[in-house]
Amino acid sequence: MDKHAHLKKVIVDFKKLTPEVLKLTVQRYPDGYDDRDIISFKNANGERVEAVEVLTKDTKYLVKISEKLEYTMENYDESDYEDFDEDDPEAVVEPNPEDMVDGDDED
Repeated sequence: MDKHAHLKKVIVDFKKLTPEVLKLTVQRYPDGYDDRDIISFKNANGERVEAVEVLTKDTKYLVKISEKLEYTMENYDESDYEDFDEDDPEAVVEPNPEDMVDGDDED
């Protein structure tokens, strides 16, 4: 039986990512996440979703994985969010796609 079954479950897409959930995700996966950390499930539309789990005292967050999430976690700086409420989804801005390009592939 799931020992966290009593927790409220919240699926979090990047667009709804708050400073609090981002901070918890970075703390839980300080070196990033790998395949063992990924949970796959079908959403209400029957689509396959991949997420990582982050727990608080009363909530289990399933944070959908994406390149945007990975980039934002790698470049996380808590001070970027000091002027925002912890639950403000407007605080975590979508990264510029040009910034997300990995320059290591160049010869």
